[in-house]
Parts: sequence; structure tokens; C-alpha cells
Amino acid sequence: MYIELLNLLEAARALRQRKISSVELTRSALDRISELNPALNAFITVTGDRALEQARNADDELAGGIYRGLLHGIPIAHKDCFATAGIRTTGGSKILANRIPNHDATVVTKLDQAGAVMLGKTNLHELCYGITSTNPHFGAVHNPWDPERIPGGSSGGSAAAVAAGLVFAASGTDTGGSIRVPASFSGVVGLKPTYGVVSRRGLLPLGITLDHVGPIASTVRGVEACFRAMAPHVLNVEREPNRDGMKGLRIGVPENFFFERLAPEVMAAVRKAVQTAAALGASVREVRVPGMEELNTIGRMILLAEAASIWKARLDRPQDFGSDVATALQKGLEISAADYLDAQRQRRGIFRMLDPLWTEIDCLFTPATPATAPKIGDTTIRIGGVEEDVRVGSTRLVRPFNVIGWPALAMPCGFSEAGLPIGLQIVAAPRNEEALFQAGAALEYALGFSQRESPIS
Repeated sequence: MYIELLNLLEAARALRQRKISSVELTRSALDRISELNPALNAFITVTGDRALEQARNADDELAGGIYRGLLHGIPIAHKDCFATAGIRTTGGSKILANRIPNHDATVVTKLDQAGAVMLGKTNLHELCYGITSTNPHFGAVHNPWDPERIPGGSSGGSAAAVAAGLVFAASGTDTGGSIRVPASFSGVVGLKPTYGVVSRRGLLPLGITLDHVGPIASTVRGVEACFRAMAPHVLNVEREPNRDGMKGLRIGVPENFFFERLAPEVMAAVRKAVQTAAALGASVREVRVPGMEELNTIGRMILLAEAASIWKARLDRPQDFGSDVATALQKGLEISAADYLDAQRQRRGIFRMLDPLWTEIDCLFTPATPATAPKIGDTTIRIGGVEEDVRVGSTRLVRPFNVIGWPALAMPCGFSEAGLPIGLQIVAAPRNEEALFQAGAALEYALGFSQRESPIS
């Protein structure tokens, strides 16, 4: 039984039933990393010896009747921006290439306590500041569906590792779409929880009022299992997918902004997902979601200022940064305090304006990205005759929800004619991640795309 043949819940069940051991799963995963990582470049650091020790401990505990939950004995990875004691944490950066923390990030601790087996640290866009994961210091991450294309970023290594079946799940961060863009481009499921629900302690920061921590897995229920282990206020309860999960849910489909300038294949796949939700018993209605253009502008300004504030002491050596990151950090120094504070004021105003939406609906359905994954090295994308910067274009449908902190899930809802994944974004009210899991799992079961394997796997 090999890692690529199971999803997280199936592996957890097999472990509990003693049909497979954690050591067997871990060895299988390490073998796949050895075989496929040279082509994918999804990992910066592999911790094989440590992983096998954790796996042996998990097997001993399970044999002794100790059960820590769905992640017990499950091979995972962490994005290389989370502190790991005694293991280098590079942030994908030259200036931190040899940094070895003496403590674990809270998320690392939580998943350790849940019994997960850490196989290593995944590659990422430098300092989490970008959406391509084309890293000038550690090399580009390649998309398992087409190695000539980006996997998305900044959590590109985590998404690629899950999509290729190297691990069952991986941690990620999302400051302007950095979990949901990779999930969309790489054909996996990614959750950006409500702002602050998952601890950021031990995370290499980028935008302190925008950073979110969340999981990536191959299925909605796999993501849910990781979230419940990461978040301190919810229980890690196993639940089978609810085939009637859409019944009674009120789904909103934006009549503005989100369906403008989309690739035709993305439009068709998302519309089909909406129709499927209705067929499953959800009530669907069009809603107006104002302020999205403004939130994109506000979010970019806030991030420029906050990132520059964090890294300004290092900017006396701009050559130590990749050119895109150095340019963004320098630009952030030009944001005045007055402009930053005004952006924060506008942010609060739009949040208050949008909050009544949740009296009308339970979930919002939108595309996750306006197109499928661009090729490595592309700096622009053309959609509907309009050419956009890759970063701006790829994040314009997801960034608003970082600014207002609402939880959002990205999941596969189709494939292009070229065989590239298309992502759906489901958004819910603050602290209502349960609605995302309910809607996402029911839709995932109906659409069946979670069973489709990437070519490189």
C-alpha cells in the first residue's frame, strides 16, 4: 500500500485498523520524495531520520491503544517559514539560509501533539512574498500537472508536495492568496482560516495584519482534520463526508467583480460547481459584494508597508534579495504613515459594510484564480484581451478576504482542455469554517475531482 493511493482519512483509517504502519507510510513517502523531488523541487530540507523516529513512536502508541486523532502517524510537511527547533528555517531567503531556530512554531507543536510525522520543510516564494514560487536562491518549484508551469505561491512547495502525493498534508501561509492560489493552480484543497484563529507564533512574518496560517491537503476533510489540530478552540472529530451536506445551505454568487475577466474554461467550471450545489439542495442567489477593487488596492498598500517595516534593516544589501522582492520592499518604504493609516481606516469601513451579507447567505462561491497556472517565467497573463501582471492578476479574486479576514477555501472544480486544474473559492462568515467544510465536502464528493491524480504522481 503506497502513499499516493490513499487520501489522509483513508490512511488514518488504515493505521487505526493496523492494515499499515506509520513506518511503512513514511518510508513510502520518503521514497517518493527521493524519486520526484529532483523534478518538482518541492522540498528545501528533508528530515528522513527524524520522520522515521516519529513514525516508530506513532506505531508504538497506536499498538498500545493511544490514539491522538486523524493525524496520528500521518506523514506531513511544513512550509519553510515556520520555526522548527534544530532544523533550518530559511524562509526561502539567502539571508536566512543557515538559520536554525531553538523553538518550534505553535503550528508545528500542535501537529506534533496530534501525532503527525514531519518529513521536512517545503520550498516557497522568497520570504512568502510572491505567487510564483520561482525562488532565486533555492530554485523554482514545478507544478505536478505540468512541470513547465508554476504551482502558485507563496506556499508552492506545500501544494506541489501534496498534489504529487509526497505527503498527505502540509502547512501554508496566506497573506494575499498564498494558500488558495497554489491550491487552485495545483489541484489541491487549501484553507485560509479566519484571521487569528490559527496561531502565527513562530511564523516568519510578512504582513502582520494580513498573515493567515492554514493547511493544504488533497481533500476537504483532510484539510478539516489539519485545521482542527491547528486551531486550539475546536475538537479533532472524525466525520465521514456528508453527501447531503448542501441541503439548507444558502449560497451566494457575486453579480459583480468576481466573474469579470475570467478565462472561459474557468467561468464554465465554476458555473457548473454552482449548478451542482443547487442540484444537491442548496439555495442559490445572486448577491452584490461591493468594495472588492478597493480591498485589492488597500491590501497591496498595507502589505507593502508592513513587509518593508519588517525587512528594512536588511535593505542596505538589496543584492541579497531576489529582484521582485527587493523591488517590492523598496516600494514599501515609500508608503507614508498617513497613507497606511488611511488604508486601515478604509479597511474597517468596508468590513462593516460587508458584514450584513451573512444575514442573507451562508457561503459565497467565486473562482479562486481567473486562469489556470502560468508558465514559469511568465510575468503577465492575458484574459479576455486584457493583459495583467501575474501577481496582481492571480491574486485579485482572493486578496480581498485577507484584508477583511474572512475564512476561505480553495478546491478543484474542473480541469482545462490542457489538463490543468481550475479552482473554486468558497467564502464564509468569520469563524464559520464549518460551513466551508460542509459545502466543500459535499461538492467534492459530487464532482469527484479529488480522485484525479497529477501526471507526475
